[in-house]
Amino acid sequence: MTQSSSTRRAAIRFIVCLGLVSLFADMTYEGAYSSVGSLLEGLGAGAAVVGLVSGLGEMVAASLRYFSGRLADRTHAYWTFVIVGYVLNLIAIPGLAFATTWEWAAVLIVIERTGKAIRGPARDVLLSEATGVVGHGWGFGLHAVMDQTGAVLGPLIMAAVVARTHSFSYAFMLLSVPAVLALASILLARYFRPNAGTPPPVKAPQTLTRTFWLYVAAAGLLACGFFDFPVLNYHFQHSRIFKPEMIPFLYAVAMGITGLTALVCGRLFDRFGLSVLIIGILITMLALPLGFLGGPLGGVLAVIAWGAGHGVQDATLRSGIAQVVSMNKRGTAFGAFNGVYGVMWFAGSAVMGLLYNYSLVALVAFGLVAQIGAAVLFFSLRHRMTAEAH
Repeated sequence: MTQSSSTRRAAIRFIVCLGLVSLFADMTYEGAYSSVGSLLEGLGAGAAVVGLVSGLGEMVAASLRYFSGRLADRTHAYWTFVIVGYVLNLIAIPGLAFATTWEWAAVLIVIERTGKAIRGPARDVLLSEATGVVGHGWGFGLHAVMDQTGAVLGPLIMAAVVARTHSFSYAFMLLSVPAVLALASILLARYFRPNAGTPPPVKAPQTLTRTFWLYVAAAGLLACGFFDFPVLNYHFQHSRIFKPEMIPFLYAVAMGITGLTALVCGRLFDRFGLSVLIIGILITMLALPLGFLGGPLGGVLAVIAWGAGHGVQDATLRSGIAQVVSMNKRGTAFGAFNGVYGVMWFAGSAVMGLLYNYSLVALVAFGLVAQIGAAVLFFSLRHRMTAEAH
């Protein structure tokens, strides 16, 4: 059905409002994320601990996403879930400035991931309603650009402050400013669209299809082989390939590439579907040998490939779910998707952290096999996804 121009403008305005929320939020936690590996290394953690902590945060958050998504669908209290999630972000990230042991830092990292888990499915439901008006790929891509703008600014702030002060504490304290702005922005978004997320009535209960679960399984394989940046961060720090202040800058470059790639690939996804995601996986695979087996040049190229692959995922994975799941079940669907994705990310990060101490070649091989499996499964789902699109 053709949407009126006023409906389209309202949808774009709401996407931009949520984009501002993510911009400030990403300044906060991506700024912190860019230096988490260095922070943990400085507090005495080894490679296995870094992989375990980064993956554990994703696993805890993943399990909560499943339940928070289901509960959000039942209560329709999407705004409440989103606000509570951003409040936890506001508390946890600045708290890293006061961490004196890696165990304390790990607790705060898990708290931050928990906040993201609580707000994630509910926010994606609100966003998917608006992207349905303008095109899921383009809408999620536009949101991702704003999201990644914050993801660029945050690490740049960290890089500048660490280069000037040679200390992470003050930099983490400064991140409380964008955390407060993110919370203020979500209140602004709610003001513009207070009834967002109200699902249409249905005559009968709906279930998640076999195609959806196969899609989730493919995403889980992809997550298992898609290494967490703190692992690469640790490798750069441990091997002294780059100076400490250079690593957040490289992460900022990756986030910038992610945003640009997401906007372009979002448009392409609306036209070509899963083929765009499969190409993105092939690009991401290059990051493994380049990052862990190459020198400084390989490290730079790995960051570029990792950022591009991440951007394709940002624009396509959620868009695919919104295409095949009705509004009434999207909270549950996004929660289940993020749950599997997070658990598999934990498993992959933990394995890669352990393999790092034994063989970098084995680490690379593990990641490549998982991502190849994901690409094959996504390829087999292309026609099913098209046939079941709403």
